Amino acid sequence: MTALSPADPAAIAAIAAIDLADQDFATRGDAEQVWALLRRERPVHWNTRPDGTGFWAVTRYHDTLRVLRDSTTFRSGQGMRLDHNPAATAAAADKLMIVADAPRHAKIRRVVASAFTPRMAARLEENMRETVRQELAAIGDGEPCDFTDVASVLPLSVICDMLGVPRADWPFMLRSTRVAFGESDSDPLERLEAHAQVLEYYQDLVAERRRRPREDVISTMAGGSVDGVPLTDEEIFLNCDGLISGGNETTRHASVGGLLALIDRPDQWRAASAAPEGLDAVADEILRFTSPAMHVLRTPCQDTEIGGQAIRAGEPVTVWMPSANRDEAVFDDPDRFDGARHPNPHLAFGMGPHHCLGATLARIELRVLFEELLRTFASGEPAGPARRLRSTLIWGYESAPVLLHRR
Repeated sequence: MTALSPADPAAIAAIAAIDLADQDFATRGDAEQVWALLRRERPVHWNTRPDGTGFWAVTRYHDTLRVLRDSTTFRSGQGMRLDHNPAATAAAADKLMIVADAPRHAKIRRVVASAFTPRMAARLEENMRETVRQELAAIGDGEPCDFTDVASVLPLSVICDMLGVPRADWPFMLRSTRVAFGESDSDPLERLEAHAQVLEYYQDLVAERRRRPREDVISTMAGGSVDGVPLTDEEIFLNCDGLISGGNETTRHASVGGLLALIDRPDQWRAASAAPEGLDAVADEILRFTSPAMHVLRTPCQDTEIGGQAIRAGEPVTVWMPSANRDEAVFDDPDRFDGARHPNPHLAFGMGPHHCLGATLARIELRVLFEELLRTFASGEPAGPARRLRSTLIWGYESAPVLLHRR
């Protein structure tokens, strides 16, 4: 897309041609320019789809914050993403946290969150470091590798560890969940079969944890209740799915995008290497800069307004986190990666009642990964063009070939 000035009449035609729900939108390489145009010209934009339906697209930071925080008006129970399956959403509503509304959402969330004890966090971090070191040790000095493969191992290992999957079963879960929850154009039948295998595994593990609970999330959910009623197996399975999907995607794609950003800015690579105590700030900048969760859908239950734009009850509203996280009104020079950025009030994990439950864990994962990566490698370079994922939900990478040079 050619950059347009505010007075350029071509802006109107350019906006009319935008379809943020196009599966190829993220692969064309102009997403940042499209969002910048919308922030400037039409920050609350009615996006018309080829079939005549549409949705509101909210692209500025403070408008996005307002939608995410106001769960009384903007509800999740009718779906949290574009192109969701309405029947599946209805079946999961008030059972799966991400499509549950108050008060049930908070009650299920409290059950799951109670598993995140300091002792569990310490165990997870220790295992993270071991996993990262094993993965980095397998990368040849100056030899091409696809970093999307490397980045996929850590988050799924952490989720398996957190759920209570025995280490011997991690390879099975890694293989099966990659197929079942993959965003690529994989065979639908293969995805269904892989998901069925995962569900069977949950069933066995839940039964085992009901008999012999341990310090893990499945044990906590198996022994948990809402209003005195135990969580059902279905509710446990759905929320295991949610934890695997959400916990995997953000960290995996942020890791890839973070590495590419550091390769593109060798000064930032050197600065982060020289001051590992600053890696918490680097992790937050990676999250802002990469913003893997591309959009969230909400449905207003009453007539309202956003940024002066009237919104009718029932009209779908989407907020676009990568755009909010590059809003010039909030972030200085937002298209520049700055590992020392402060403050950094990014919305990569959302905000409000549905703020990502695993946000702290994801930050630890990124810090551990980049501590070990920068300690092991002195520099990196592209080994070919990175390829964006074909998705409207995840702003991530299908492949990212790189060369990493050891110290």
